[in-house]
Amino acid sequence: MKRKILYIGNKLAAKGATPTSIDTLGPKLAASGFSLRYAGTKTSKAKRLIQMLFAIFKNRNWIDYVLIDTYSTQNFWFAYLSARLCVFFQLKYIPILHGGNLPYRLKSNPKASDFLFKKSYLNVSPSLYLKEFFNSQGYSVIHIPNAIELEKYEFKKRELLRPKLLWVRSFADLYNPLLALKILESLKQSFPLAELCMVGPAKDTSLNECRIYAAKNKLPVTFMGKLSKSEWIALSENYDIFINTSHFDNFPVSIIEAMALGLPVVSTNVGGIPYMIEDKTTGFLVEDNDLVNFVEKIKFLLNNSQKIYEITGNARAQVKDFNWSVVENQWIKILQ
Repeated sequence: MKRKILYIGNKLAAKGATPTSIDTLGPKLAASGFSLRYAGTKTSKAKRLIQMLFAIFKNRNWIDYVLIDTYSTQNFWFAYLSARLCVFFQLKYIPILHGGNLPYRLKSNPKASDFLFKKSYLNVSPSLYLKEFFNSQGYSVIHIPNAIELEKYEFKKRELLRPKLLWVRSFADLYNPLLALKILESLKQSFPLAELCMVGPAKDTSLNECRIYAAKNKLPVTFMGKLSKSEWIALSENYDIFINTSHFDNFPVSIIEAMALGLPVVSTNVGGIPYMIEDKTTGFLVEDNDLVNFVEKIKFLLNNSQKIYEITGNARAQVKDFNWSVVENQWIKILQ
């Protein structure tokens, strides 16, 4: 029997936002034979919450499962209120843990967290980091990683790295985009031809701050805005090092994609990142906001071309575990 799923999340890619799990996982599940309906397309947060709750009420006699993308910021309460309505109608709901700062929510809102995560049918975490933390706090969580279709990511062998940096994320304070510009500014002292490309939409004032900083310091930065998956994959051909500057993070698909494409990754060592990257083996890790070590790691890559194949080859082998053909079976097992 075809299982019927209501998927609740921030489905705003069609309105200029970065695609989230609901935009990627939902269609994959539909292609696997599940029947999907969605809620979360309203730009206004208040209207989006109303749409989510109304979708549960409207579809209550149709639903087999409710998938709820669960974040650590204000949208945590969207998941909580959705869960309360699911419990009222005796519906099976599954929070999917995306918020890199969800450990803070468990501590700051213990009663709401207990309701949301202990009355659920299952809790799913794309990252081992959140799974292990939730388990340590007494919550039952299973791990199903975010997935990519690996065959769409052609591995490029880079024989000699150029100081051309690529950053792909939403412009938001928690992703610390300003650090990327400071990295470029410092790197140019040793590599005058260094340049940076930043891809992603604006979520707060960070983009304007970055533009002002780049102009003031005459930095060679290209702001591409939001690109489609195929557009940024094509763009990646022209860049040689991928940087991730986040303060908080969970399991960013952009890092998986960079690893699949053969881009060596240098990232902050936060949240779920060390569960994705083994330092000096599949990429390089630095502490949060550590400008000096970030630049040193990049310089090491630029000055040690013999390490490129080793690092990127290990990374490509690792991301095979995130191929949809592997992850699909894990979802089918829990939803059948």
